Amino acid sequence: MLNRTHMTSPFSEASRLKNWKGRTMDKLKMHSPNLTQENVARIRELFPGCVTEARGEDGNLRLAVDFDLLRQELSDSVVEGPRERYHLNWPGKREALLTANAPIAKTLRPCREESVNFDATKNIFIEGDNLDALKLLQETYLGKVKMIYIDPPYNTGNDFIYEDDFAEGTEEFLIRSNQKDEEGNRLVTNTEANGRFHSDWLSMMYPRLKLARNLLRDDGVIFISIDDNEVDNLRKVCSEIFGDQNFVAQIIWQKVFSPKNTAKWFSEDHDYILVFTKNKPSWEPNLLPQTEAMIARYKNPDNDPRGPWASSDLAARNRYDAGLYSVTCPSGRIIDGPPVGTYWRFSKENFLALEADNRIWWGEDGNNMPRLKRFLCEVKQGRTPQTFWPWSEVGHTQDAKKTLLKYVPFEYTENVLNSLKPVELIQRMLQLATPSDEEAIVLDFFGGSAVTAHAVLLQNLQDGGKRQFVIIQVDEPLPKPEQRMRSIFEMGLTRVRNVAEELRSHSDNNQLDIGFRVLKIDSSNLADVYYTPDAIRQDQLDLFTHNIKPDRTPEDLLFQVLLDWGVDLSLPIRKETLRGKTVFFVDENALVACFDDDVDEELVKELAGLKPLRVVFRDSGFASDAVKINVEQIFKQMSPGTEVKAI
Repeated sequence: MLNRTHMTSPFSEASRLKNWKGRTMDKLKMHSPNLTQENVARIRELFPGCVTEARGEDGNLRLAVDFDLLRQELSDSVVEGPRERYHLNWPGKREALLTANAPIAKTLRPCREESVNFDATKNIFIEGDNLDALKLLQETYLGKVKMIYIDPPYNTGNDFIYEDDFAEGTEEFLIRSNQKDEEGNRLVTNTEANGRFHSDWLSMMYPRLKLARNLLRDDGVIFISIDDNEVDNLRKVCSEIFGDQNFVAQIIWQKVFSPKNTAKWFSEDHDYILVFTKNKPSWEPNLLPQTEAMIARYKNPDNDPRGPWASSDLAARNRYDAGLYSVTCPSGRIIDGPPVGTYWRFSKENFLALEADNRIWWGEDGNNMPRLKRFLCEVKQGRTPQTFWPWSEVGHTQDAKKTLLKYVPFEYTENVLNSLKPVELIQRMLQLATPSDEEAIVLDFFGGSAVTAHAVLLQNLQDGGKRQFVIIQVDEPLPKPEQRMRSIFEMGLTRVRNVAEELRSHSDNNQLDIGFRVLKIDSSNLADVYYTPDAIRQDQLDLFTHNIKPDRTPEDLLFQVLLDWGVDLSLPIRKETLRGKTVFFVDENALVACFDDDVDEELVKELAGLKPLRVVFRDSGFASDAVKINVEQIFKQMSPGTEVKAI
């Protein structure tokens, strides 16, 4: 392949040779220009609305002309074409829907060595693709999540890596889209046309949001951070999934405290936070705490026994015919009426009643225009949330980076994430969406640096709350491996461990749950069996008596049972030895499990005597066929309310 270099100014021969050494030369594309795409680009300049995205015969996305719209642009009369309707569509949407609904043969495996207070904590960290995780959690957390917050990858041209059909590994994508050759050499420089398709991003988000909606409580709410690149599309997708009637707000978060003077056009000082509910009539945001400035407005200059008060105008612009009358000040001055163009808010009868109750303020000299006294003890004990969140109240990106560096000892600067969210920002959402007096579940399936987990722990400490977090993060490696952590998931664990240590040392609240249970997505614990009954030979039957993969532990099996049965993954787990066998007790008698071999009738009877709600055994784990046959009968006699199953 030929190489080339670009020279922007003349050089002497010696200087030219000196500058040539050590350089990596740009590569020629070595293929003819794509005239079709150049023509499409020209049309896009003239008629931007007539160029969309479509898949070519090779399955790759590319810019394409909507000829129906183009014909209409070039016509002075209505052009016949497809029936018009309001909707958001893109190449791959149907496939994305199928992906959301398709089952998977995977499970969650517990990882005690990475957990903190594994047996008792209600907080959960899940490592793995969030699409898989959301599918696995459908039974367990169906309609149970009070609040979801996600900070998905923004569609900025940078890579987002998820293992579904619509977002692939970076190198695979670059090779498939002809941006790199098989040797890793960059082929094209314009990645915006290939790497920033809206369709790829929407196809990644669509199935995840559909699954997430299922997990929300009827009074649940989702907050989504996003920037200008996809805010319009994301809002349309959320309106389709959650319902346009369940849109609550599009919040502006001021993410920086000073303008970026290096900006080419405008300094981008904010991001957005979209807010949707599961069922809007069932959800109402909590009031935010009153600020010191708000409280400072209330005084008590007349020593009213009802306490501090603030005055408000008695005149209003809305027409009210009974609000036109004269009043007499305590000084004796007569005021003919409210200012021209306004009306008193109350009738004369009600005004006199308020004055008799010492709720009218005439000024210290008793000669001013009357004002209504509003007592601090009678107003709402909080403030209504607004759609503009300034950095002075909820933090900014530099605050977020400083906080991360405080709790995560990085060896390499390149591992510090960009576009971080401050803890205070997530706390604001928790204050609005979750009560402090219930065990509300908070889900974040783009976990990143675990800021949501950090915010939950801190907010629980501050208001005595009992919130639980479920954090999901894909196993994405750090740009440069470190000794103590290799991935973003491990970075999040490190952060929360150190936050927990700090909270433990500064708090005497023994009820504060600062632990977490680590679970990792893996293939099913059951061995793969692809034989049809008529294809199995007699000498193969023994293969199916041990249907568990050899590397799986009894606790692995327990968690797959919890998933299949839809049992809460955060319930306390206790392990005991009964008659020489290991027995798991989940939330005492909510579920009892024994996966050992040679289970006899005596153990079965002992477990039945405990009257658990559910019990599960390994199908091949009974001492004999007779024991296996008698299990259900034993439970039917001794504990008829117990649900009995085997794996």
